[in-house]
Parts: sequence; C-alpha cells; structure tokens
Amino acid sequence: MAYTILDCYTDEPAGLGVPPYLGTYPRYIFGKLLLEDEKVNYITIDDLRYYNSGFKKDESAKKKSLKTNIRIYNLTKTDEEIKKIIQNTSVLIVILGVHTPGKYLSAIPGTLHEVLPLIERINCKKVLTGPAVYGTQLEGGKFFERADLSAFDKIENPDLSYGEIKEYAVKGAEILNLINDLRVIEIETSRGCQRKKGCSFCLEPIKHKLEFREKKDIVDEANSLYSMGARHFRLGKQSCIYSYPELVELLREIRASCKELKVLHIDNANPINVLNDQNNEKTKAIVRYSTEGNIAAFGIESFDKAVYEENNLNCTAEQAIEAVRIINKYGAKRGENGMPIFLPGINLIFGLKAETKKTHEENIKWLKKILEESLLIRRINIRQASIFEGTELLSSAGNKFIRKNKRYYWKWRNEIRQSIDYEMLKRLLPVGSILKDVRMEIYEGSTTFGRQVGTYPLIIGVKERLELKKFYNVEIASHMLRSATAKVI
Repeated sequence: MAYTILDCYTDEPAGLGVPPYLGTYPRYIFGKLLLEDEKVNYITIDDLRYYNSGFKKDESAKKKSLKTNIRIYNLTKTDEEIKKIIQNTSVLIVILGVHTPGKYLSAIPGTLHEVLPLIERINCKKVLTGPAVYGTQLEGGKFFERADLSAFDKIENPDLSYGEIKEYAVKGAEILNLINDLRVIEIETSRGCQRKKGCSFCLEPIKHKLEFREKKDIVDEANSLYSMGARHFRLGKQSCIYSYPELVELLREIRASCKELKVLHIDNANPINVLNDQNNEKTKAIVRYSTEGNIAAFGIESFDKAVYEENNLNCTAEQAIEAVRIINKYGAKRGENGMPIFLPGINLIFGLKAETKKTHEENIKWLKKILEESLLIRRINIRQASIFEGTELLSSAGNKFIRKNKRYYWKWRNEIRQSIDYEMLKRLLPVGSILKDVRMEIYEGSTTFGRQVGTYPLIIGVKERLELKKFYNVEIASHMLRSATAKVI
C-alpha cells in the first residue's frame, strides 16, 4: 500500500510542529511505517493547498508590492511530484491539531473546516490523528472546532508507547530526505504533567499520565537526526524540561555526540521546578550546553492570586519573579549571535476563571517589577484561552469570562505591549546591537522579515528586498512593540 502523511502542523502546550519546526507526530508515524516495510510519502498542507489551487504560483518574489503567500510557503515537492503522490495514495494519514493558537510568520496550520473539503476528492482511505483527536482550534477565545468527521475511515489516537517510539523515532529521521528546507526538530523528553491536577484549561494531564523517555533513547534519536543533516534541535515536547531527572547528562551527551549543532534549545519550564533545582545545576547546564537565544517559557498565565487559585495555575507571582531572577543570574550574558544565552519568556492567558479588571492591574504590577529590577525577559506571549472538551475550564465556566471581559482584551494587551514589551526590547537589544545569522523568510511590500533560528526568535524587518531563506548579519536600527527594524551589515 502507498501511505501518505499529510502534515497540517500541530501546536500544543507541550510540542510545536509548525514550520520551521518539525513535530514528533510525522516522524514517529514515518518511522513506524518504514519499519513495517510500507511505502510512505510526506506532504504538507501547503502542498495540498497548492495542488487544489491548480498549482497557482506565488508571485511575491517578482512583484515588490506583494506579500509572501505563507499558505503555500512550505512546499516540499514539485508540481508533478505532488500530483503523483496524491493520485497514487492508498492511505492518507492526516496529522492535525492546534491547542495553543498563535501567530506564525511563515506558515498557517490547517483546520478541520479547511482540510475536509481539500481531501474530499482524494480516492483513498483516510485516517485522522494528532492533537485534533482531543479537539482543535486555530483561534483563541473560542470553543474547540466542531466538524463532521465521517469523511475519515478511522480516527486514531496518536499515543504510542515509549517502547515503540524508541525505534520509530530513530528510523523516522529519514523523513528529512523528503523535506528540502531547514527544520528545527522538536524532540520529546516526557509526557503528561507532574501536577496531579493540571491547570483548568490544559489538556496535557488529560492526554497522558506522567512518563519520561529513557535518556539513551533520546540521545539515539538526536544522533539519527544529526546523521541525516539536522543541526537545529529543541527539547520542547514536554510540559517542563526541568522535571526531566537526567537533564544535565542528557544535554551533555547530545552536545558531545552532535558536535556541530547550530541550535540546541528548550521550551517549557515550570517556575516552581526552577526554584527547586538544587544548586541551580540544571539552569547552569542549560546555559553551558545550549546555544544563544534560548528561552524558558514560563506558563505563569496570570499574576492575579484569585485567578491562580481558581485555575490551579503553576506558580504564584512571587515564585514566578524569583524564577526570573535565577534564569537572569546565569543566562543573561550575551552570546556570539548577539542574543543573551538563556532568558525567561512569560505566557499570559485571558479568559480564565475569576478574571476581573484587577487581573490586568496585577499583571502590569508584576511585569513592571521585572523592569524595575533590571531583569530581562525575552518575550511575553498573550492569548485568549481556547476551551476544549474534558477540561475543568469547560465544565465549570466555559467562555463566561471570555465573554465578560472581551471588550477589555485589546486595551489590556496593548498596555502590556506599550509599557512592558517595548521598554524591555529596547533594553534587550539597544540601537546599534548586532544580530548574526538572521534568516529572511517573507516579503511584505518592500520590507523583508526574518529571524534567527531557534525558540521564539525576535522578528527583524529590513527595509529592502533580500533573498529569502538566506542568512544575514544585521544592526538594530529601531524598535517596534514586539519586533525590531535593522539594516544589513
């Protein structure tokens, strides 16, 4: 049989698979099928959009007034290759699901409402898997997407045992032969959550019990990916990297065996576990073995004590600030590429239970405290809660607080951007700072936008048309609320 993996891109609290990231689901499934001696191809939602558009080209590179069409930016095949693969497919495996909606510079994940009409005319067996099995929503502040799934012959839970993944992850590295572009590889270290009862909005404790992968299995996977040419890794497929028992040894072994890595980053970190890191050994190891621009994404969600208590959040405001201090103490030194080596990032969510106008006041108060203490944070992510089946938020409040406070969200967000983000960015990268290896990704009129490769990299705008997917060194010229303008040097 001829299998085709259709990667519609995934984004979860624990795991990112939106280009330039390559998630775990397509790699595991690809490896499984190869080990079963099946014929398997890989295409993206961009490939399928391109096919259904009649292979209508993106003219943005030729016409300076146009913006890059990011709906078909991540093509992996030629016109003829896409056509042949789709026409010869026996089983189409659709990987889909977004649990933490965001804005993406050069990709748009597929939704159920988009994908279902696109696959309707493909004459084959169809399987749905990925986070969408638990629900999906590309926009914050909404309930999970409802769609008629009868077009799928099978809806398959994406869970695989770590015993199975041990082999699939190593073999699945061969999927890189089918992707003709740079990818940051998202590597899994654990699943589930340390906390018996998770945050009110989160699906991670519902999807999995807490389990850690064997260190050797992770290193073997990294070595296999490295042998296939991968040079950009993120240990991001987990709820908290600090909870991994052998983190220091894991980082050391990956760096020892993959000597020419260009990126080694992490993602999620629970501030409580940063505080409980004995003698700060894990923090020191992350600083020592990771590459510059690394970020510990703190799921603080709210600095308001009432919201913290009502939603069983990770940490109090006081604990969060102390964790910010610790990361700054060891990681704020600037690295070779111009960015600090390791900084905190802060996640905030609007629409949680007990949210009031005081919630915003508390958020501003504590964020200003970070500024007043001359601490650095790389970025603040702000989103509205997405509400999924099975979560405590759905059963106890639904969208009550989203509806109640929606009229304030833009004002609240804008005040954070103006009074915190903008000031922090000027401190982080003063005018005249040099950033190396900025990869240009899209055009918007006469401006080219790019970013360094890594976790939550800063978007840089250059007011000229530069060749896309090429690397440039730039000098910071001015600051926007969440980005910067620069000139090539």
